[in-house]
Amino acid sequence: MTPLTAKDFSPPAILLSGPVDYDMYKAFRVQLGAAPRTGLVVVELSTLGGDPEVARMMGEDVRFHSDLEPERRFVFLGKAAIYSAGTTFMSFFARPNRYLTRGARLMVHERRLTKTLRIDGPLTTCVAGVEAALAEIHGSIEIQNEGFENLVRGSNVTLEEVIRRAPSNWYIEAHEAKTLGLVEEVL
Repeated sequence: MTPLTAKDFSPPAILLSGPVDYDMYKAFRVQLGAAPRTGLVVVELSTLGGDPEVARMMGEDVRFHSDLEPERRFVFLGKAAIYSAGTTFMSFFARPNRYLTRGARLMVHERRLTKTLRIDGPLTTCVAGVEAALAEIHGSIEIQNEGFENLVRGSNVTLEEVIRRAPSNWYIEAHEAKTLGLVEEVL
């Protein structure tokens, strides 16, 4: 893929900022529907994070349309802060289609879970409740690690390094992200 320059990013077809939530998803879908049918489709994002499942839905839309419409090139431009769910969303773009602005920061962390598990009742039902909670945790870890694998594919970062650094919130400055091969270029 041909590397892009700053002028290629103006104006972005899809402009998103704020929390990654269902309102952002609605705005994303509207803008995606209005985006050019051929050529470059720039998706610009700045976010302090949000719902990782919404990020995955938007990412799957990008992946689906990239496969379905090869005449379109979906490109990510991260601006200022691309934290948490924003980094998850970025991971769905092919590595050569990831760009950051100068001074931008990525943040990678583990998914969080807040849950109260109440054990009360016949023992067999207690076991079922505990096993269901454990299955939820294991399933979430698998989904999280799939996202980490997407993020590091084609880079100099190993999955093991992300898993090691993610529990303490790994902040990555734009030029470091380029050096690590997580993005194509810093504009």
